[in-house]
Amino acid sequence: MLSERQKAILKMIIEDYTKPVGSKSICDILGCSSATVRHEMNDLEELGLLEKTHISSGRIPSSKGYRYYVDHLMQPHDLSEEALEKLEQIFKSNKPALTDSISKSLELISELTNCTIISLGNTSHENFIAKVEAIPVSDTSVAAIVVTDKGHVENRTVVFDEKIDILEIKRTVDLINKYIVGTPLEEVGDKLEFEVKPIIKESIDYQKKMFDAFYEFMSDVSENQSVHMAGRNNILKSFDDVDKIKRILDKFEDREFIKNIKEKENGINIYIGGESEFDPDVSIVKSKYRTNGEEGTIAIIGPKRMQYDRVASLLKYIVDNLEE
Repeated sequence: MLSERQKAILKMIIEDYTKPVGSKSICDILGCSSATVRHEMNDLEELGLLEKTHISSGRIPSSKGYRYYVDHLMQPHDLSEEALEKLEQIFKSNKPALTDSISKSLELISELTNCTIISLGNTSHENFIAKVEAIPVSDTSVAAIVVTDKGHVENRTVVFDEKIDILEIKRTVDLINKYIVGTPLEEVGDKLEFEVKPIIKESIDYQKKMFDAFYEFMSDVSENQSVHMAGRNNILKSFDDVDKIKRILDKFEDREFIKNIKEKENGINIYIGGESEFDPDVSIVKSKYRTNGEEGTIAIIGPKRMQYDRVASLLKYIVDNLEE
């Protein structure tokens, strides 16, 4: 059991360490001597709540210390007027599509926290295909786009071995749209396989290639999560160790690994260091959301010294507004 003074010292060390502020302020705020503070910090270190990275270094919070802080000492953080104004603009500007709201929210949180933000969206049976598009981006590639009636958007670049024929692309896309618009996402695969494929089979090879590309793409969309990421390179600002940075960046590139970030519990949940499978040097603050037939997860990933109170408050604001 920590004393009230030990709780105050731990809270100040954690919140100052994230900013940071000199330890002298602890003495000034508590009105005690530096010897008293050092004694209390020794006790906190023995309890495993503080640690030294080197023998000659000062003490920093341990994972256990952060966990105690999050569970017992952290209080809701009042968002700044500037942050609130920017967030309100996102959600009140003509009720933007869900993907736009999430994308803009991620970019803003990334900017405000210097963390990496990931959203995983589970497209459910309540999502229906609104349209399919294919936009040429070069002589040999197109951007394939799928849009649902709930504003969910997925895109993928499709590359061909030969120069594309814009007219044939349009014919293929028109045919696919004819059969699948209005179809629930989970039924798209069967529609393509049993209704569109037999027709395409009688067409020229080019249309078959286009169909195969869309079939693979839309199968992924219907049975998997969409992944949006913002601030991926913010991790460069958080660590000096090149190997550590590379290890974390590699995980951001591993789509299957990222999908496992999905949150199963309700509320705002905080995983510190080794409490998640991501990396022992990072923490993840995440929450489920459900809105407009879509269920997903938003996760904020950053160093263990992140401002947990501010990050948790920002995430709660985003989730609350998405669910309204």
